[in-house]
Amino acid sequence: MNGDWRMDRIGTALRGENPTVLRRLTSGFAVIGDVQFLPGYSVLLVDEPGVQRLSDLPRAKRLSFLSDMDQLGEAVERACRRLDPAFRRVNLEILGNTDPFLHAHVWPRFEWEPADVVGAPVRLYPRERWSDERFRLGPQHDVLRDAIGSELDRLRSVI
Repeated sequence: MNGDWRMDRIGTALRGENPTVLRRLTSGFAVIGDVQFLPGYSVLLVDEPGVQRLSDLPRAKRLSFLSDMDQLGEAVERACRRLDPAFRRVNLEILGNTDPFLHAHVWPRFEWEPADVVGAPVRLYPRERWSDERFRLGPQHDVLRDAIGSELDRLRSVI
């Protein structure tokens, strides 16, 4: 994957150039995470590049973003439960400590995770997990991408 899109994740998503986009949602983009040490890790990106915080959005768009986060969380849960019997739950986070744009993390959690982190926040995973080439997003994640995208489609058709 070309690395240029990482410098402007929202702009490239708006232009159709971000290869991680799964689906366009009401308030932003559902994307699969660059790193997949927890298979199914996804992110909801707001569709307005200048928005840094949830409170920067007008109330209606704020509620839409939270609804999209819920929808992405449920899609990840359904896909991961179907693909891995050791699936436990989904953790949802809006942190905003590093990237200067509003986004929400959707972390699937599994029974097979190491005992020292299975019940802890994902940020406590060893730093090398985040940069290990074995976990970099690639073609080996196509089935997972398709499963999450299909679940998003199903959820949107119910609404």
